[in-house]
Amino acid sequence: MQSFEVLIIGGGPGGYVCAFRAAQLGLKVALVDKRPALGGTCLNVGCIPSKALLHATEHYAWAQHHAAESGIKLGSVEIDVATLLKKKDAVVAKLTGGIAQLAKARAITVFTGTAAFTGPKTVRVTVADGKTEDLTATHIVLATGSAPVELPFLKFDGQTIVSSDAAIAFDSVPKKLVVVGGGAIGLELGSVWARLGSEVTVVEFLPKIVAAYDDDIVRNFTRILQKQGLKIETATRVTGVRIQAPESLNPADPTQSKIENPKSKISAVLTAERDGKPLEFPADKILVAVGRRPYTDGINLAAAGVELDDKKRIKVDHHLRTTAADVWAIGDVVAGPMLAHKAEEDGVAVAEWIAGKAGHIDWDIVPAIVYTDPEVAGVGLGEDGAKAKGLAVKVGKFNFAANGRALAADAADGFVKLIADAKTDRLLGAQILGHNAGELISEVVAHMSYGGSAEDLARTIHAHPTMGEAVKEAALAVSKSALHAL
Repeated sequence: MQSFEVLIIGGGPGGYVCAFRAAQLGLKVALVDKRPALGGTCLNVGCIPSKALLHATEHYAWAQHHAAESGIKLGSVEIDVATLLKKKDAVVAKLTGGIAQLAKARAITVFTGTAAFTGPKTVRVTVADGKTEDLTATHIVLATGSAPVELPFLKFDGQTIVSSDAAIAFDSVPKKLVVVGGGAIGLELGSVWARLGSEVTVVEFLPKIVAAYDDDIVRNFTRILQKQGLKIETATRVTGVRIQAPESLNPADPTQSKIENPKSKISAVLTAERDGKPLEFPADKILVAVGRRPYTDGINLAAAGVELDDKKRIKVDHHLRTTAADVWAIGDVVAGPMLAHKAEEDGVAVAEWIAGKAGHIDWDIVPAIVYTDPEVAGVGLGEDGAKAKGLAVKVGKFNFAANGRALAADAADGFVKLIADAKTDRLLGAQILGHNAGELISEVVAHMSYGGSAEDLARTIHAHPTMGEAVKEAALAVSKSALHAL
């Protein structure tokens, strides 16, 4: 039985970063993952491949709809889906390969297989051919991530009803794509295929998409997505799906919808209701993107004495220690936002705590981003959330339409919104709707990390012309001092 100081189960952003930091601190580290390529869901079938698709299709959409108005004549612009997917896969391979090289350089022992506890400090790894290897460690870190939520009446079949794993790899553009769920994953992948010509309908149960954001952000965001061709159906409850062979449909019956997929030879109709009225959405692909669940399947947590909470997440204390001695948990399997960067920070902190260092995480300032175009980014409290808590706040807003760089770059949609405490001026949060909002939010996070005020941000020099100047102007607007707006 091989023995290690730290054994990490799960090679995603939380797991491999935890392994890297532990190795930096001089600990003997093992990392177990079921995939032959490290990086977890994020690098293999999530964050990275979806961003590769988003980036490429943004160029395609710009060439189709905006190049001419900038004096660029391109003629016919076509999409080659096979080449698009090949490029996406190449990006993934480069990054996962780089992680493998870093693990090797740091002398981390990597095991490929599924892991399960056999006792409080022992783990059995089963590889593809059924062989097993038993490992023991002083500290064990659970970083097994999450999996897509499957609705009981919309079971994934990998062909018509799919998760995001399949929606990043369609070999052709669906004629009609229905997305169940108006969160980040659904809107991002819906945008990808809409840009390529798919008729995309987003069906959301709640009264608005991206429900964590303020109403004014969501109203403007919804309008922009609709202008891009996405149909948004909110306050709509999905009730089921009909899948049937095309020949069973009667083409003379106008109440029946027929969308034929030449490969699968099936049709699908998503059924739903709103205000008691039935609705139907024909599709040849249905992407179910209603969230993710902590993935603890098959780990045999009971053998280690690790307990779950009422939401099937691993119970941890404020230092991410589980109910079992020297067993830790990070990332998507514990409470908090299911975001790769949050998992990474968890991993670094746990490695430092294990090594006797002063690890630190501020879970109140984890930024979240929707990577559409324009993007939506937020951190801390929004205006609606702050007021719901009974907090007295001041709000500063600045539109990108008044920003020179945004106008020059055809990125005038959206605005920056900062929320500060009315008495102390301390920044409580920010929300940004705009091009590259995910990059712009970072400076707000930086100021919030030391308890900075709106005035601190307003007095920070920003280069001109940049879109970041809109952040400065929003900070000035908190005290009604914006220079380029009334």
